[in-house]
Amino acid sequence: MASRGAEDVSHTLPIGMVLVGAISPLADSGKPSAIHKVPADRPMRATRTGFDGDSQADLKHHGGQEKAIHHYPFDHYAGWRDEIGAAQVLEQAGAFGENLSTSGWTEKDVAVGDVFRLGTATLQVSQGRQPCWKLNARFQVEDMASRVQTSGRTGWYYRVLEEGEVSPDAMLERIDRVSPEWTIERVWRALYVERHNRELLQSLASLSTLAEGWRQLAARRAR
Repeated sequence: MASRGAEDVSHTLPIGMVLVGAISPLADSGKPSAIHKVPADRPMRATRTGFDGDSQADLKHHGGQEKAIHHYPFDHYAGWRDEIGAAQVLEQAGAFGENLSTSGWTEKDVAVGDVFRLGTATLQVSQGRQPCWKLNARFQVEDMASRVQTSGRTGWYYRVLEEGEVSPDAMLERIDRVSPEWTIERVWRALYVERHNRELLQSLASLSTLAEGWRQLAARRAR
């Protein structure tokens, strides 16, 4: 059973940046994208589908209530610089299309179902990220999306439980844990590393706080 003790629930982290982006042509592809995010300079409203100042070009694969806000740990940036270079792209947060950037938490520390207060908004972790080809174009590395996926350094998404105002210097406070055993890292391992562990996949498919699409994916692989 998930622990809800104070030592597991209350934890606060300063937001390094709140980031938003407008739709523009993506690198040499010329295709529309809003993956390039820049720091917000004013309070943003977190709505059910994301920050009011943010955009997504491909609403079939990006955005929506289960992928309203994307969080990517700045902790990973140094490792990516060592691995691929791309120092200009990785100079500051926003390279991965994230809306929230922090240092101190990674996929090992955050679990599906974790509930956070951010400003006056309430968020809940809904799923990890499945990187797409736009990362290849963004970094000018032909297999960047695959590298992100296989590394497990994917970041995660939130659904917005309660809309509210978020200032650029807001604090992210974890206020509840529903299933702390299902960290984003463990979900990634179940889907992409231990892909033939049927018991693990079946457990993941029944995780009610996981986004429906990911539960369906786990169920298909379990079958």
